[in-house]
Amino acid sequence: MALALSQVFDAQGDFALSLRGAIAMRTRRDFLQVTAGAVVPTLLSGASVNERVTVGMMGFRGRGRQLLYGFAEMPDVRVKTICDVDQRLFDSAAAAVADRQGSRPAVETDFRRLLEDSDIDVLVVGTPTHWHAIPTMLGCQAGKHVYVEKPAGHNIAEGRAMLDAARKYDRVVQVGIQSRSGRNYEEACAYIRTGALGKVAFAKGWESARQKGIGYPPDEAAPAGVDYDMWLGPAPKRPFNRSRFHGSWRWFFDYGTGDLGNDGVHRVDYARRGLAAGFEAMGKKLPDWPTAVTASGGKFFFDDAQQWPDTLVVTWDYPGATLMYEMRNWQPTAMEGEAEGAAVYGENGYVVIGNGSWRAYDEAGKIVTSGASAKAEDDVNHKRDMVDAIRTGGRPACDIEIGHCASALIHLGNIAWRTDRKLRFDAATETFVEDSDANALVSREYRDRWVLPKV
Repeated sequence: MALALSQVFDAQGDFALSLRGAIAMRTRRDFLQVTAGAVVPTLLSGASVNERVTVGMMGFRGRGRQLLYGFAEMPDVRVKTICDVDQRLFDSAAAAVADRQGSRPAVETDFRRLLEDSDIDVLVVGTPTHWHAIPTMLGCQAGKHVYVEKPAGHNIAEGRAMLDAARKYDRVVQVGIQSRSGRNYEEACAYIRTGALGKVAFAKGWESARQKGIGYPPDEAAPAGVDYDMWLGPAPKRPFNRSRFHGSWRWFFDYGTGDLGNDGVHRVDYARRGLAAGFEAMGKKLPDWPTAVTASGGKFFFDDAQQWPDTLVVTWDYPGATLMYEMRNWQPTAMEGEAEGAAVYGENGYVVIGNGSWRAYDEAGKIVTSGASAKAEDDVNHKRDMVDAIRTGGRPACDIEIGHCASALIHLGNIAWRTDRKLRFDAATETFVEDSDANALVSREYRDRWVLPKV
């Protein structure tokens, strides 16, 4: 049952405390609890809602390993098979999964074996970004639901193709923007929807951190046990180089989207959600897509092989509002008390949204209310939300349509930086207006057999 906003204020105006109970009732988990025993639809092939969801994991280093362990810890999930191009990771990962779920998973080096396995319900994609789209689309075609890490695709065209595949094959596709399952962020947006900020016209996200350079290591032979050609996949064939492989792949055009797509996608989504909530409070709807984008910045700090900027400012234009992002991945000073965060500004005050807390300020800069939740909850809730969506036949919290739009903002910003000019965007075609250079970056060239599947 949903509560009216007037019902969540107590006599002292303690908004945040009262609001948590109202928000909790809106979660899919609570819906399942209050409807326990009812007959609900299931999208699991031949399985009842009481049976375990079977997962196949593609890519389990770094963030992928966090996902792997998280799914293995869920009591109604079984990780059957793990897949990676680096066989050196198999023993430790398989043993860790066995510790968590009581059974050791099988191992594979080719993700297509997971798609052929009729027992597997869900493909989890924890790979580098250039490997997000093709497995997601093939997974949908094979009847699998998909959890894919952010961003949704290496470029705008891939995100659209992933969305089209999910809809055509009626599959649940959850994108790994975990804040979409976080209580902290929904509380902040609910406060903004009350209209307390008055007219809202500006929001900003930011990243500030002291990262390390990657140097200029020489090309070398790929390590034994690594299928480097499979790792490259759709990307151009290049000699193996450790700076372009584990972890630091994200700093190269061929594989990643820079820090804007790595961390920035989260903070931009905080800001855009807050801006949309401000529009709702004014009785308006923020369009899904901006009309224009500009970007400035460069590699001003690191002297190394990275291609993406270490300093960046992006501005997206919407009718009646501006969305902005600022990134300094070499300078750790927090903004508004948050090293990573967002703020939504109105005529009567503003709201700051951090990774685990939010604060509302009046026009004099005084805190009027606040809230907090454990950031670790977001990750757990996001996987739970995915499994529950499969069981109920609903859309997950960061459905691929939401994930595509959020990710496309990142791609728009990167394209504006690479072309070094203001770009006009046509939301109907998801292309740029009369700019062939920018439109060439909407997609990419694909290598050999690894092309986007037709939907």
